[in-house]
Amino acid sequence: VQLQASGGGLAQAGSSLRLSCTASGFVSSMYIVAWFRQVPGKEREFVAGITWSANPDYEEYADSVRGRFTISRDNTKSTVLLQMNSLKPEDTAVYYCAARRGYGWTQKFRQYDYEGQGTLVTVSS
Repeated sequence: VQLQASGGGLAQAGSSLRLSCTASGFVSSMYIVAWFRQVPGKEREFVAGITWSANPDYEEYADSVRGRFTISRDNTKSTVLLQMNSLKPEDTAVYYCAARRGYGWTQKFRQYDYEGQGTLVTVSS
């Protein structure tokens, strides 16, 4: 599975950005697709995740983004979106999408099997 993240950029506090993660390859093997973020000197942290093929889907959010960010999927386009509203300067980070094959939910990045390249989000105050 290959993951391609896009959509980062510069935004003002209070505005919105939408990140996109497009998967290719053996996408049917994915169970969870999630977004993580990392700032220099800190560990990569879980932002939001969604089951890939469960119906209805299951989603989880970090407390810091719940109510502001929304994760969604479009299986026809093999894409997971992260809509980020009411952005704050503390949302500034490199955002990564990742996918996990195995069953069982986890927010630990090391337990994900595939990782896309990061996309930088910078929020100015």
